Amino acid sequence: MFILIAPQSRAFLMGVLIRTGENLNAWAPFSYIVLALFLAALFASIYMMKTWPEREEPENPMAKYRREEPFDE
Repeated sequence: MFILIAPQSRAFLMGVLIRTGENLNAWAPFSYIVLALFLAALFASIYMMKTWPEREEPENPMAKYRREEPFDE
């Protein structure tokens, strides 16, 4: 927030945003395709993380040879 307060930094950030918009329009078909790919990758990764299967803990192989007694103090 403090960066946006100073007029010089605000002018610099607005200049960067304007030049970015101009470059997007200058490279129109390619830049929009790249931007769409970035957005698709973002949503695909979010979907993959939400639908990833839970990890199942392996069963204790020694459980069939001895009973584990709970450790109580």
